[in-house]
Parts: sequence; structure tokens; C-alpha cells
Amino acid sequence: MAALTTEQKLELYYWMVLTRTFDEGMVSLWKQGRGLGGTFSERGHEAVSVGSAYALAPEDIIAPMHRDIGAYFLRGLTPRRVFGNLLGKEVGVSRGRDANIHGMGDLSLGIVGYISHIPMSMPIALGVAMSMKLRNEPRVAMTYVGDGGSTAGLWHETLNMAGLYQAPYVLIVENNQYAYSTHVSQQMPIENIADRAAGYGIPGAIVDGNDVEAVYEATVEAVERARQGGGPSLIEAKTMRMMGHAIHDGAEYVPRELLAEWEKKDPIDRYEAKLLSEGTADQDELNEIRHRAALEIEDAIEFAEASPLPDPDTVESGIYAP
Repeated sequence: MAALTTEQKLELYYWMVLTRTFDEGMVSLWKQGRGLGGTFSERGHEAVSVGSAYALAPEDIIAPMHRDIGAYFLRGLTPRRVFGNLLGKEVGVSRGRDANIHGMGDLSLGIVGYISHIPMSMPIALGVAMSMKLRNEPRVAMTYVGDGGSTAGLWHETLNMAGLYQAPYVLIVENNQYAYSTHVSQQMPIENIADRAAGYGIPGAIVDGNDVEAVYEATVEAVERARQGGGPSLIEAKTMRMMGHAIHDGAEYVPRELLAEWEKKDPIDRYEAKLLSEGTADQDELNEIRHRAALEIEDAIEFAEASPLPDPDTVESGIYAP
């Protein structure tokens, strides 16, 4: 695998910063009472969503979750459209049908909408991967699941079928320590979710989910293996959910010292320090990227708030697939 260029490294930094800035803007809106739908913070997950999605080719298909906004952005969903969706506006992805991230897909961008009944996106993405295999297309389908979703029966059924038929399928498991309020140690008797991969005859890798380049490299390896007919892979990205399950959840059940420990591993701060230490960029260049992201998110919020709600006469439009 070729080393990342300076331009690529700065792109990774930009996408993570854009994702964090979006997250901060979204949380701020809801705390001010200007929000409408659900709010799921991605803080702490930026390296996972950006690093993995950056490894895909334009023709590949992705099925992200609610903490993968960076993946949506990388695939072409703009902050304007996402904020429009969250505010239930006509300019949103679902055109006001869902003031949330659920179902926020766009097949023209290769995005399968998120299905909130985790891990329901897994078999959908596997169906996409199987269609690619049957057509002999050198394409890959990638999806995500959390540590909690990995305890569901459908998780095992999907991976069993993926391994059996050697589908071009990549699963990213975001082990962020908590399934809502249940710590991972209360969900399973093993330390590493990736160890389960061997039971399905597929490779399993463990990666630092707060290291964007490590996530990217592991995903590139899995994607290229799948593209060349090598079958599916499971990547467990160990990270931490830095806020509650959603805006209404104060996460009082999470020990403060655990959050403090993970705050020191913040994926954006770590990557910024790396870029500076290796001379990829200076502080002024990184500050400019942060400023550009701030302007983009500010514009997106203003645009979404000023946009119209959907016409009530169209309420029955687009509800069912043709």
C-alpha cells in the first residue's frame, strides 16, 4: 500500500475537523432549543468514520450508522443537506420525512440509509455485496455496527453467510465501550470482538479507533482483499463514545475518570500533533482548515434554518418504493 501523501493527510484532517465542527454545531442547536429531530453525537468517532470511508473507491457502497457523519460527508452528502434533514426541511435528504439521521441515504452517492434497528444494516449491505459478486463486479460493500449490535443473532447470521459465500464485504465494528448504558464487559465474556471472526473463517483485525491513519490502513487492506475476491473482513475499531447515547442522555453511568482518559486520546488532537511533529503542515495551515470547516458549518446551519418546510400536500409522496 502506497504511503499517504501530504495532500491526503490534510484531507483526512479536514474531514475529521468538519465532522467535529458539525457535531458541535448540532449539539449547540439542540441545547438552544433550535433543533427538531434526534441528536446523536459522533465526538470521539471521527477517526473511525473518516479513516474507513476514505479507503473506499467511488463505485463502492457504504451503509453507515448514526455516529458516522464523517463517512456521509466523504461520500458527498453536504452539511447543508444533513442539517436540512435534522431540521425536517424540504432540502434535507428525506425532504422532511425524517428529522433525524435514520434513513439518511442517497443511492446516487452509494450510501445505503441507516437502519436504526441495529444490526439490520448488516444483512442489507451483505445483499449488496452478494449482488456485486454475482455480477462479477470488482466492488465492495462496507457497513458499520457497534459493540452492542455484535451481540445480536443477526450479527452472527450475517457474518456466517458472508464467510460462507466469500462476499466482498467489510464490517467495521465500532467498539465504543457502551451499548447505550451497558458497558462492553457486561455484554460479552471476551475482550476482543474481532476474535469472533475466526468462527466464520474470515480475517479479524483490531485497530486503534482514535488513530485515523491506522483505521485507513486496516480498511484499505480489507477493501482490496474483498475487491480481489478474497472475501469479507471484520475490523474492530476500539474507541470511546464521549457523550451520551443521544442528546437526552447525560451518560451519568460512565465513570468520569474513563472519559478523562479517553479525552487525552482525542483523535483530532492526536492527528494534529502528528502532522505538526512530522512537518506535514504548520499551525497556520491547520488553523486555516479549522476556519474553513467553521465557515462551512455556519453556512449549513443558516441555510437549513432559512429553508422551507415541505409542502403538506406532498406528505404521501415518497413514502413507498415505486
